[in-house]
Amino acid sequence: MVRDRLTLAWLQLLGLAIATLAASLLLPGRWLVDALVLALAAAKGRAIMLDYLGLRHAPALWRGLLTAWLTGLIALAGLAVAIRALV
Repeated sequence: MVRDRLTLAWLQLLGLAIATLAASLLLPGRWLVDALVLALAAAKGRAIMLDYLGLRHAPALWRGLLTAWLTGLIALAGLAVAIRALV
């Protein structure tokens, strides 16, 4: 079961990486690309946390703390992108 779950997670990460590459190459709007890439990064981070770090069956507190950390990290990256767009 674990091996199947890891294989599915790997395929999910591969698909998200391809989607990130496609978005950065094909979409015209810079702000749209930045937002989409950050959203895809958040999805990849969540998949890594749940499946590769083994938090899928961990207590809800740990999952919540690491999800909050990931959300904060993505928010700071979004803020950096927004500041870069203003300068």
